[in-house]
Amino acid sequence: MSEHDHLIDPTPKPPPSPWNIANALTVMRILMVPVYGWLLLAEGGDDPTLRFWATGIFLLAMLTDRVDGDLARRRGLITDFGKVADPIADKALMGMAFVALSVLDELPWWVTVVVLVREWGVTALRFFVIRHGVMPAGRGGKLKTVLQSVTLTLFSLPLWVFPLPGVWQAAAWVTMALAVLVTVATGLDYLMKALRLRRTSERAAMKRERARRARRARAERP
Repeated sequence: MSEHDHLIDPTPKPPPSPWNIANALTVMRILMVPVYGWLLLAEGGDDPTLRFWATGIFLLAMLTDRVDGDLARRRGLITDFGKVADPIADKALMGMAFVALSVLDELPWWVTVVVLVREWGVTALRFFVIRHGVMPAGRGGKLKTVLQSVTLTLFSLPLWVFPLPGVWQAAAWVTMALAVLVTVATGLDYLMKALRLRRTSERAAMKRERARRARRARAERP
């Protein structure tokens, strides 16, 4: 036995408990979604005070998204619950924002439909190819999230109470156009990655090899 063997702990480290601060922030973000939606839709969206509160809730929810991820990685608090709940919380918040703004007739429904189809479509793609590997979030996806966050913040604010409201509204529409373009582009990119992953993964290679052997065996039969 080496003199260092006694320093090695043979007991495997237990997985982190789902009852941790990172998951608590994720759950809090989910609970903020209906609060944000109610504040945004109340009084037909015409009360500037409620719109400011809605924007504050939205920004706080986005802050928890950043904090819970950093905490989970830094403190080793990544759990199966967090892996599932975190993207659900993000999509619920963004989905509520787009749908509420369309209900208020401040955003065309086709924009909301395009964004929601992309978001949930990419989620379905991830599950579709999970047996072949994991599709990590790329820079395009992170840029999409930033653009959507900025855009939804601007649209949530009561821009008509600001000086030069036309300038603010123009900025909101420019960022919305960019967000939609990046959303569609990254969605197509994820689709191509998913198809490529299905063709090039180790699982796909093993499946092709089994099929090749089966064809050879049939060909060699008398």
